Amino acid sequence: MSRPDAVGELTRARLEGSVVDRSHPDYDRLRRVHNAVIDRRPAAIVRATTADDVAKIVTIAGETRLPLAVRCGGHSFAGLGTCDDGIVCDLSLMNDVLVDPDARTVQVGGGALLGDVDAAGAGYGLVTPAGVVSHTGVGGLTLGGGMGYLSRRFGLTIDSMIEADIVTADGRRLRVDGEEQPDLFWALRGGGGNFGVVTRFKFRMHDLGPVAIRRWTYPVAGLAATLRRYRDAIANAPRELTTAFVVTRDELMLRAVYSGTTAGAASALSHLRLPGAIEDPRSDMTFVELQRASDDLLHWGRRYYSKGGFLGDMNDDVISVIADSVRSSPLPGLEVYCLALGGAVADINEDATAYSGREASFYWISQGAWDDREDDDAAIGWCRRTASRLMELSMTTNYVNEQADTGVARSSYGESKYRRLAQLKARYDPVNVFRLNQNIVPGASGPR
Repeated sequence: MSRPDAVGELTRARLEGSVVDRSHPDYDRLRRVHNAVIDRRPAAIVRATTADDVAKIVTIAGETRLPLAVRCGGHSFAGLGTCDDGIVCDLSLMNDVLVDPDARTVQVGGGALLGDVDAAGAGYGLVTPAGVVSHTGVGGLTLGGGMGYLSRRFGLTIDSMIEADIVTADGRRLRVDGEEQPDLFWALRGGGGNFGVVTRFKFRMHDLGPVAIRRWTYPVAGLAATLRRYRDAIANAPRELTTAFVVTRDELMLRAVYSGTTAGAASALSHLRLPGAIEDPRSDMTFVELQRASDDLLHWGRRYYSKGGFLGDMNDDVISVIADSVRSSPLPGLEVYCLALGGAVADINEDATAYSGREASFYWISQGAWDDREDDDAAIGWCRRTASRLMELSMTTNYVNEQADTGVARSSYGESKYRRLAQLKARYDPVNVFRLNQNIVPGASGPR
């Protein structure tokens, strides 16, 4: 089948959803992704509405050997939810969210956003731990692991994942859980989009309880000393407390989230009000409002880059690199972000899921958000230089979701897990249909 026939095949497949080709009036709008650095022109965007649609799309992509991109929220920094001259399977219309408050579970369509799940659970006081920007896609976030403000208390998003409906490379529809296809269930929890298209997730939900949120800003003068005080203040923090900070060339912003009970909240939060703090009077908000707090800053159409890594601890060398790097920042939108981990994340055995990094104390990201194309080289260059310095002080494994550069799978998972993932990839996707991701190459052990 010649490449131009692919659009015709999709049209003749009698899909419930629509096929948008380059002549369609909505093509330019629908081909956009979150990161404006990425500008690609797929042959067709298929707006799937059912799992049968997805199965037909995957089958046609396999037969034509065209690139297949799977898009949930379109947030991949590397632009992995789109492609040139291939097929985009757009799941955004498959966004149903159904909460069962008695069972404390939620069923989530493969195209739903984090905000959809947060809002659906809020009326019942229930949450599933996830990321920190509400217009992020549930699918992409979950398949990489999923970390955020509730990870220390409830674990990663994958730790609340009960089952998934998936379409594999040969068009089969499988229900996957700890008993049915357990190896595939293991791989889905951290292995990214390498093994198929998840059309439905089922997650466990948790009682959120009271939430106390604070935000302080600090001057960058004396930054290293402030970060050392922060590190010492959270050394024995309860798992109900999660902290994250952002450092730019202009300021340090520290956010603290205490959830689950009022007992201990006042004491834990007071320890984090470090010398020089300016407290934001608007920082005490609901959890749903917190989840939306960064949405406007990180809106669609800005230009982004991100590269991150795990820290075993925040030693003085790490603090020195952060302080030194932000002084050389060429633009105001560049930053080092750092989220405290531990707690429930580390309760799960490292080998229990494909995700690699259970023992990390922090996850850092060197990232930027800017608007002018002419600033691309300066912004990306600074982020990469900062990341390179921090990588030298970081753990060897990594989190595949926060990488704007591809080709990091082997180093992210480590040799042992990568070999197991490559063997499973050979079983479920031997011709690498699902290759637009942090790709695991099918094989006995994968190429070196």
